[in-house]
Amino acid sequence: MSQTRGPVAAGPGSPASHRVPPALRGWAEALGAALAGLVAMVVTAALGLWAAGAADLPAGEFPAVVAATVVAAAGGSLQATGDAGIIVEAQAAVDAVPLSVTLAGALVTAVVFLRPLRHRAVAPAGELLGRIARTAACWLVLLWLIALAARHSFTVTVGNELADQLGALLGSTPTVGFRADLPATLGFGLLWVLAVLVLAFVVSRKAPLSARLLRFQAPVRPPAHAMLLTLLAYVGLGLLVGLVELVVRGDPARTLAVILLGLPNVAWLALGIGTGGAWTGHVDRSLGLPLPHALEQVLRARGQRTLDLGSIGAYDGRVWLLVAVAAVVLLGAAFDAAVRAPVRRPAWRQALEMAVALALTLLVVGSATRIDAHYGLSLIGVGDLGGDLGGAVTLQPQLWRLAAAGFAWGLVTGFAGGLAARRFRRPGEVRDAPPAQPPDPGRRG
Repeated sequence: MSQTRGPVAAGPGSPASHRVPPALRGWAEALGAALAGLVAMVVTAALGLWAAGAADLPAGEFPAVVAATVVAAAGGSLQATGDAGIIVEAQAAVDAVPLSVTLAGALVTAVVFLRPLRHRAVAPAGELLGRIARTAACWLVLLWLIALAARHSFTVTVGNELADQLGALLGSTPTVGFRADLPATLGFGLLWVLAVLVLAFVVSRKAPLSARLLRFQAPVRPPAHAMLLTLLAYVGLGLLVGLVELVVRGDPARTLAVILLGLPNVAWLALGIGTGGAWTGHVDRSLGLPLPHALEQVLRARGQRTLDLGSIGAYDGRVWLLVAVAAVVLLGAAFDAAVRAPVRRPAWRQALEMAVALALTLLVVGSATRIDAHYGLSLIGVGDLGGDLGGAVTLQPQLWRLAAAGFAWGLVTGFAGGLAARRFRRPGEVRDAPPAQPPDPGRRG
């Protein structure tokens, strides 16, 4: 006699009770990607500022400075604040991106975001857009919390006895500070995270695409992946040089601060200069910007100066080695792109794709490495008090020159890489079989 069992209720320990709803799992993955990227940025910024000596600031100031650094690295906007009364006027503005912090956050966010999709080749467009939207929403909430903490004020001692006495008498001791511009920070922060997530799909070889976008995979992903390799290779070379400086030179804290805050700023500057690009700018001695000695010599000359191979070579001939480094790195990247491209793609086509990719990359590098910072105090609205209380740093890219240099180098290295890749078997390639020999009529089977 058989018995039919009814459905068994899922208890607390049954497998059914541990199933996570897809919507909840999607939000958890989005929060994980956003949180991982932000934690990487906070840790990198904190270590870099600690090496720079910011940990010696009074209690409460160091976390605010770390938060401000993360805001700047995520594309946010910082506003200078000040209250100097009628005796002393304070002016300050900083427009610079700590690219070490930016790179750490972008890489970690992209890796964690793509991890749940690593075993899929095709995914519906709606699912991919939903993942991007959820991750961007989580990122904005976390960035908003960081931006709220990115505000602080500092009391400034003018150093002029008369001004200090008048300020104390009238209650107008100058203070300067900073705070995050919330609307601009959230707006640019949204663009930043969307760019990171979209580029993750563009450069990754294993990220799934929707069926409609599969036809763009062959012409876009190989050169895009080559550009990622180029940028990371320059960061790796810069890190190697920095570690040598850390051991050889006598200022390890300063070198470590540059590595953790602005290594890509210097490394990608070397990429642009090595390919023939240029920047214009000026550096005041009072700000003590940590730059290579040859760059300081050029930028500290009177007036705006052009920073390129010729101007730096006048102070240090070793700068011409950057041309050789660019040739080796870009040829390797072009070869990688050609090997990953479809079989029998013409070399001229690979050259054109590489040229466009490198031109766009150098445009982004130029925009990301621009610097515009100044600070000064004036007494009763007349003049600048100077000394350590005033200074400026400007570094602006010549974008047209960077784009032209990138296009030219991309054409040459792309064509050479395409020719070199023909000697190597590519994934999925089938070599032509030798023609079959006709049977010998005099030979019996």
